[in-house]
Amino acid sequence: MSNPGRSQPRSQPRGQARKEHILAVALKIFAENGYRGASIAEIAEGCGLSQPGLLHHFPTKADLLTAVLEYRDRLDAEKFHVDDPTPGTAALRHYVNIVEHNAHLPGLVKLFAIVTSEAAVNPAHPARDWAVGRYEKLIGGLAANLRLGVEDGSIRTDVDTTAVARLVFSMMDGLQLQWLLNPDRVDMPGLFRTFIDELTVEITTPDR
Repeated sequence: MSNPGRSQPRSQPRGQARKEHILAVALKIFAENGYRGASIAEIAEGCGLSQPGLLHHFPTKADLLTAVLEYRDRLDAEKFHVDDPTPGTAALRHYVNIVEHNAHLPGLVKLFAIVTSEAAVNPAHPARDWAVGRYEKLIGGLAANLRLGVEDGSIRTDVDTTAVARLVFSMMDGLQLQWLLNPDRVDMPGLFRTFIDELTVEITTPDR
């Protein structure tokens, strides 16, 4: 006779590990084929699951896409510490590292560009809430770190930290689009690094 008190702790980690595996496989397939070009059947096969088995964890393709995008954001946050309190201009360096990393992952950059663009023009897009929430979180988080720099005196008191944060992500996304269109002529990491260097000088308190 099974013991429910003993089986529960084992089933939860196993189920979570299965979800993580599905997300990793789906991320790769979405990156290679795009959202429209990827199929639930292909993703299920890549995971060693039946389609009903996959849909047990993610009921629709839209649910899976949103989970994949959130999973990718979580990986970046953990790898590059973007959610950690990082006062002042040091926070900007996290994003230089992310752009350099993304330069080796054109499929993921393409997926992000397609999904974000579609979500921006289609209020009913399955990733609309993710896209809106992502920008709110990124801009809010960077602005908060820059305000810490204002508080410790390393950033000028007249700097609009939210506007600076919005400018940073606008530059990131704009460079990604140009790089996707012409990767041989657009040095995405180099241009972004130069932009951050110049921005740092502009917002830093003199003599700091």
